Amino acid sequence: MSDETLSTGLPQPEGPANIIDTDYEVGQDNIETKIGPFGLDIHNPVFVISGLTVVAFVILTLAFQDQVDPLFNGLRNWLTAKLDWFFLSAANVFVILCLVLIVTPLGRVRLGGRDATPDYSYMGWFAMLFAAGMGIGLMYFGVSEPISHFTSSLGGTAVEEGVRTDWAPLGAAAGDETEAARLGMAATIFHWGLHPWAIYAIVALALALFSYNKGLPLTIRSVFYPIFGDRVWGWTGHIIDTLAVFATLFGLATSLGFGASQASAGLEFLYGVPNTDGFQVFLILGITAVALVSVVAGLDAGVKRLSEINMMLALLLLLFVLAVGPTVAILTGFFANLGAYITDLPALSNPVGREDDNFRQGWTAFYWAWWISWSPFVGMFIARVSRGRSVREFIVCVLLIPSAVCVLWMTAFGGTAIHQIVNDGFQGVAEAGQDFKLFVMLSQFPLASITSFVAIVLVIVFFVTSSDSGSLVIDTITAGGKVDAPLPQRVFWCTFEGLVAIALLLGGGLGALQAMAVSTGFPFTIVLLLACFAIVKGLMDEPRD
Repeated sequence: MSDETLSTGLPQPEGPANIIDTDYEVGQDNIETKIGPFGLDIHNPVFVISGLTVVAFVILTLAFQDQVDPLFNGLRNWLTAKLDWFFLSAANVFVILCLVLIVTPLGRVRLGGRDATPDYSYMGWFAMLFAAGMGIGLMYFGVSEPISHFTSSLGGTAVEEGVRTDWAPLGAAAGDETEAARLGMAATIFHWGLHPWAIYAIVALALALFSYNKGLPLTIRSVFYPIFGDRVWGWTGHIIDTLAVFATLFGLATSLGFGASQASAGLEFLYGVPNTDGFQVFLILGITAVALVSVVAGLDAGVKRLSEINMMLALLLLLFVLAVGPTVAILTGFFANLGAYITDLPALSNPVGREDDNFRQGWTAFYWAWWISWSPFVGMFIARVSRGRSVREFIVCVLLIPSAVCVLWMTAFGGTAIHQIVNDGFQGVAEAGQDFKLFVMLSQFPLASITSFVAIVLVIVFFVTSSDSGSLVIDTITAGGKVDAPLPQRVFWCTFEGLVAIALLLGGGLGALQAMAVSTGFPFTIVLLLACFAIVKGLMDEPRD
């Protein structure tokens, strides 16, 4: 990496790059002050608006828990029912743009300048991609989602007053176990394959391009310079960055809620610890405290090290299931499930003219909104660690390789659970609560107490890395793009990520968490669609390899 840096605190482009000439200086709108011994360097008004809003939200949600529960659930149901077509259409746009960039000459543009070299090895890079991108979700839904789609498909369709009331994808597979398993795996992989990773890739590519090549601050507003010009440094940009903070915070809180719920379930399953709201709150507080330690350690010593530990543990758990589970069925199922996904992809991604309302709205629309609400956090984090990669290499690695790993993970865990039901006659996985399904599946194998403990550790460390890297991203946005803002600000955001998760968990459970992810994901979807245009425009005037 070059020792020379731009005024943004980021390294100078190496080799030819088309830097945007602007009078804006990073931090020119910031407030620098001290509270006791702690220094602050916060962007006005992004930090002020988002910080005060989050504090008020936590206080009001905790004060009016009974009143906010129906409000949150009603909000989620309305957004997914009325705007499902919008979420599905937008996600399709993101996938198509990524695939186009891979095969066109624009893919030869190198992030960081034509002569830039990568900051991290492939091993370290992949570890951070997975830990930040989908860690908790893969643990929580790896068994439960394939089983859910399998059982709903097997049950067939149900119609009341001309409207389908079942949760099966597409046309279901009434009474046909083989077809129900195929459709269930295709639907699951659809939610964890190309579409979510394309969402992340779009945000990450946009941020990396306009920061490392164009010399603009590492904030969401910089992406829109080709559209709005210098107005991005005013209220247009303030609104964009504030939306990014809200989307990140509530999307992350949803994942932290899932993680706390599953870790608590695992501890009850193994050790009989009561799985109560109070214990889940205790878990969130404890894990947030660990995340604060990681925050203090910094990106390389904290997130990178924990990410690599998590990747090794996840790999060991995956290899264990491959070894002691139905090995042949998993290995052949990988290719069969990939084929089923490709075959059903056009129908599953179709936004109009479908009858599977519950599946399309309750599963797909929620997922796309959730991924989009996560995208500022994951996208900026990926951008921070992806300097030196070509656009083609970047998209292949961020889009195709993680999608393939998700197919393998879902096939190993979900496929094994379905095999237990169909071939072994074991109904425990189907009958278990969603939080417990992973542990019930593992209980049928040797060393169940050890593997279940490893699964709990994985959830907790994924929790820590998500909270740590999430606070890093929010802090960068609310510091006006400064990548070296004072530590107390990151501590503030890390603390309030945990408090928001607690407030939503007590104020309506996972339904409330999902509602806020969807409601913040909607306006940010519009932001991302505009970013697609900015990416193409920005790439077209960059020198290529």
